[in-house]
Amino acid sequence: MKDIRLKLLAELMKNSKTSDRELAGKLRVSQPTVSRVRARLEKEGYIKEYTLIPDFRKLGFEIMAVTLVKLRRELTQEETVKMRKFADEFLKESPFAFIMALDGNGLGYDRIVMSLHEDYADFVRFVRATREVRFAELVAFDSFMISLSSRHYQPLTFSILADYMLAMKEKAH
Repeated sequence: MKDIRLKLLAELMKNSKTSDRELAGKLRVSQPTVSRVRARLEKEGYIKEYTLIPDFRKLGFEIMAVTLVKLRRELTQEETVKMRKFADEFLKESPFAFIMALDGNGLGYDRIVMSLHEDYADFVRFVRATREVRFAELVAFDSFMISLSSRHYQPLTFSILADYMLAMKEKAH
């Protein structure tokens, strides 16, 4: 990735509200260059969305959970579609605050779910609901709960990742 593209991406990861004019000043290029490079990064899929990271505790969440799941077997394409439809319908009736749900591999598990919960009762409801998905054939299910009121060693942020990307680029030169 060209330097200007990487630097622009890093600045946007630190603060996606930064205007093209401010970015141009930081990157020492023209505003039209920033606008053009940003549009290209969006079109090529480097930028999926602009968002913020709220204080989840202030929004009423007490728990963040990382849940690892193991299925008895890999789902077929048809079963995956069925699972997504089931999840969409289920979440309409009984919503949960999912941050992400992905396939993966490690520690004997093949799925990971990150979720937020108002309290422990809400987390228990999430666990029960997840285990009720019969056709998924869960064989293992473990969660790590994080109290959002406890001390955080490194809060969720993309600023550190942005600095890391720039440092790796500098190291390569």
